[in-house]
Amino acid sequence: MVGAAATSAEQAKRRKYENLDSSYIFVPFGRVTFGPWGPELRALFKELSKRFIESTGDPIAGSYLGQRISLAIQRGNAASILGIVPRCGGFEDVLDFI
Repeated sequence: MVGAAATSAEQAKRRKYENLDSSYIFVPFGRVTFGPWGPELRALFKELSKRFIESTGDPIAGSYLGQRISLAIQRGNAASILGIVPRCGGFEDVLDFI
């Protein structure tokens, strides 16, 4: 099923934080790096996009938010990869490692 991993991740996070104080609003982010978003993340994104559009009057403000989230994920992935690559002399060494 498409999105099963993201949905499963959201459910696991919800269980992990089930004892969180009720004064907090908790929304688990289930996101597969190159795949679909979990249903709760999609709902949150739609709501935030709607509010950005309403507050700015810019009909594509929601798209900007999606782009920022995507860039943050890409930067996180790059940091993860660079964290495991040994220090090397040049880019060619990195390609050999991967």
